[in-house]
Amino acid sequence: MTIFCSHCHRPLQAEMSCLPARAKQAPSASRPFRSTKSASKARRDQINAELQALRSLLPISAQEKERLSYLHTMALVCLRLRGAQLFPPGLAPPTGPALGTELLSLLPGFLLVLSPDSKLVYISENVAQVLGLSVVELLAQGDTVFDILDGRVGEDVHKKLLLAREEPGREVTFVSEMRTSKAFRLQHGGNRVVAVCGRFVALRWPPSPSTTAFLALCTPVVQSPTDGEAASQDDIFQSMHLLDMTFIDVTESVTYHLGYHREELVGQSWYSLLHPEDADLAAAQHRAVALEPGTGPAAGTAVLRVLRKDRAWTWLRVWARRDGGCITCTCRCLREEEAAHLRARQPRAAAPP
Repeated sequence: MTIFCSHCHRPLQAEMSCLPARAKQAPSASRPFRSTKSASKARRDQINAELQALRSLLPISAQEKERLSYLHTMALVCLRLRGAQLFPPGLAPPTGPALGTELLSLLPGFLLVLSPDSKLVYISENVAQVLGLSVVELLAQGDTVFDILDGRVGEDVHKKLLLAREEPGREVTFVSEMRTSKAFRLQHGGNRVVAVCGRFVALRWPPSPSTTAFLALCTPVVQSPTDGEAASQDDIFQSMHLLDMTFIDVTESVTYHLGYHREELVGQSWYSLLHPEDADLAAAQHRAVALEPGTGPAAGTAVLRVLRKDRAWTWLRVWARRDGGCITCTCRCLREEEAAHLRARQPRAAAPP
């Protein structure tokens, strides 16, 4: 049975000759748009060349540039672009050596700048001293502040940043674990707890989202009295007590923190300064240190409220140890947010019986 063409009624083998010219040319017309190995390679080479050009413009050493992956390169470029938008020429925050290693070394933590939508805009180079990660390595985690924080506090941090954005100039503080290097986690048993304290500031007038930034200082929450990597000794004082916790001596810096002179405290009981709700917790710490030798350092650690001379309450993290016939306490002043974070993780050994 012969099948005829519907256009010219000739046999099927002649059907192609009667098709419209544009139909015959369609396959050849599409060839320039088909992907080929050579075209793909050309596109890759072009992308690589552009990334190399961007990498060459970054204000870092040649050695650091050699170690940059494409992901790190793009992360740094995006960081610089956001910084250029917020800090135009003449207002840009100094970076690297221009800020001065001596000045950075005096800070109790590192500097952080965020855009109104929580994007990372600037991280000071001394972040490596606190987290064990360079700026480049930290950016590999992501480009927002939430990418470098413990995910469990994301909602709380979002609320704090929203509050600060709605009330420019208002200082807010949040505490969270921050991502650290593997070497740091192996040495310290986990990520580092950091207190972020900052506010939104209008960099130019009139203020707008494109000219406003969250400027913050990120300070590590000290885990032990000997953890002095990035800690300041300015917020620490020491006291010595008899085994019943009567003061026998205290460092002069107590005046700065609590308002008392040394002579006013010697002979008084430690319990006379404690908040009533924290007396049981302090007693448990006292027993663990005085009556149960051999307990670990966690048993001698507690977060307590004590009464200042001006009748206000202040939070202290207290490390206590027994030295023969007396007890020595190292006390560090805390922000309320730091105290809440640490109280939520209070060691069981220090809890009241």
